[in-house]
Amino acid sequence: PPTEPETSLLPPPVIVVSTHDTVCVESATPHSFLYMAVKTNMLYDAILVPNLGVEFYVGKNWSIAVNWMYARWKCDHRHNYWRTYGGDIEIRRWFGKKAKEKPLTGHHFGLYGQMLTYDFELRGRGYMSSNWNYASGISYGYSHPISRRLNIDFTIGVGYLKGKYKEYIPIDQCYVWQTSKQRRWFGPTKAEVSLVWLIRSDNHNLKKGGRR
Repeated sequence: PPTEPETSLLPPPVIVVSTHDTVCVESATPHSFLYMAVKTNMLYDAILVPNLGVEFYVGKNWSIAVNWMYARWKCDHRHNYWRTYGGDIEIRRWFGKKAKEKPLTGHHFGLYGQMLTYDFELRGRGYMSSNWNYASGISYGYSHPISRRLNIDFTIGVGYLKGKYKEYIPIDQCYVWQTSKQRRWFGPTKAEVSLVWLIRSDNHNLKKGGRR
C-alpha cells in the first residue's frame, strides 16, 4: 500500500525543534518597561545638590535615563549663594556578561544631552549663568550589584559645554557686575557615582549560584 498518507501525518522534525526553540527564547526575554530603576548621584548629594533620576529598560539591551537636580541655598548676610538646577537625558546601550544575565547591570555606553543654570558665590567673586548652558557628549559606565535591590553605577562622560555667564562682586548688599564671558569647554562634563534602586518584584539581583 502507498505510504504517503502515513508520512504526511508526521510534522517534519526540524519545524518542531525550531518552534520549540522560538518559544523558549521569547519566554526568557524580559519585556520592555518591566525593569525600572530610581537613582541619586551621590557626588551631587555630597556637595548639597539634591537630585533624582529614573531609568527605563526598553528591550534589546537599551535603556533611557532622565536625571534632574535642584539646589537653592543662600545666606544673604554672608553673601553666600549656592544655586543650580538642570538635568540630562541619556540613551544607553548595555553589553557584557552581566548585562546578558540581568538588565540595567554591567557595562554601558551612552549618548547624553544636558542643560543647567547656576549662581555660585562664596564670600567673594560670584559666577552666574546668563541663561541656560548646554552640553552633549558620550559616556561609559559600569553598574555593579551590591545587594538584592541596590546597584552602584559609576559613569564618566566627555563632551562639549557651551553657555554665557557673568562675574560679579557683592558690595553693600548689592551685586556689582564685572564682566560677561562665553564658556566653551571640551572635556569631562558628566560624572556619576549613583545609588540605584531596582523597582518591581521581579527586578532584583540574583545571588551567586542562581535562583533556587
